Amino acid sequence: MSNQHSPSPFLDPDISGDEIENPSENDITIEEDTENTAADAAAALRKVKEKLATCIKEKDEYLQGWQRARADFANAKREEDSRRTETVKFAKESVFLDILPVLDSFAGAFGNKEAWEKVDANWRKGVEYIHSQLINALEQNGITEIDPLGKPFDHREQVSTEMVPTDDPKAQDTVVEVIQKGYKLHDKVIRPARVKVAVHEGKTQKEA
Repeated sequence: MSNQHSPSPFLDPDISGDEIENPSENDITIEEDTENTAADAAAALRKVKEKLATCIKEKDEYLQGWQRARADFANAKREEDSRRTETVKFAKESVFLDILPVLDSFAGAFGNKEAWEKVDANWRKGVEYIHSQLINALEQNGITEIDPLGKPFDHREQVSTEMVPTDDPKAQDTVVEVIQKGYKLHDKVIRPARVKVAVHEGKTQKEA
């Protein structure tokens, strides 16, 4: 039986031991190429992350700009709607001003109670009904009467035509008579009431 060992099938007979222990230049080149590839991949990943961050920042800026533009548009639309509403609300003011003298005529007729009560009852009731219809129609369109009688004088809603002396100090600057009724269209005074105002005796008209 031979004592010679047969060569291992896993060993290349052409590779020496030195070659196994000391890698060749090709092996070193492969390792360097692998390191370079990893570095390139890392650099490429950094660039992708930077680009992604830039895209996210730009997206946020675009979103904020769009939100601001949307808010500005909504505000502008609300302002335009408000202006349109106000325009419609007060567009008929001149028409109502033309109707107010008609109300003055009714008030004049009703104010003379003695003469008014002498009018035929049926005819009087018909006129009073027409007057109430007119008042209701105006109220439905935002017209309201200013009723200052017995209240402190308010220059925003009334015009004083005469100062009436009084010995009651508590009545100072109180409206004691309405010469001509005033009216509002919604919250706007379209015709101030013409009134007489009490002034306590002892105060001059200028001081009152």
